[in-house]
Amino acid sequence: MSRVGKLPVVLPSGVSAAIANGAIQIKGAKGQLTLALTSDVDVKIESNVVLVSPVNDSKRSRSMWGTTRANINNMVKGVTDGFSRTLEVKGVGFKASVQGELLALSLGFSHEVRFAIPQGIEVKVDKQTIVTISGVNKQLVGQLASEVRALRKPEPYKGKGVRYAGEYVPMKEGKKK
Repeated sequence: MSRVGKLPVVLPSGVSAAIANGAIQIKGAKGQLTLALTSDVDVKIESNVVLVSPVNDSKRSRSMWGTTRANINNMVKGVTDGFSRTLEVKGVGFKASVQGELLALSLGFSHEVRFAIPQGIEVKVDKQTIVTISGVNKQLVGQLASEVRALRKPEPYKGKGVRYAGEYVPMKEGKKK
């Protein structure tokens, strides 16, 4: 029995859900999201609650039960509050800026790195070193933050690079004299 899957997803006021063509669509104040449903789970909408249950007792069906419920819950949170990730750019001369639909990053390379911002994602830069990525889709926000961080991960000697806000980077001691 899935501890996550058996919990109902409560739809707050202003959020509506509909199932059509093997997909569930959630609409809210910040936008709308759609999730394709697998044949391994059964999703029902009763008044303001979404219930997910497995079709049979197979391993895949039980696995998809909790996963589907968690994805639907994230969609509901996304269309009501939204999601955001904050990145810090640390290093001498390292900075970030938004130029139209591009995120421009100076990360110590011989060239400026330009990163395309996907549709539905909003990127804000504060003080040239703090990048805030926000949107309704949790997966897209996390993926974009991860890809930007991967351009120059924080190194362990000086801590230069792109890191998540509040991320602990273990520092190493330099060479001994």
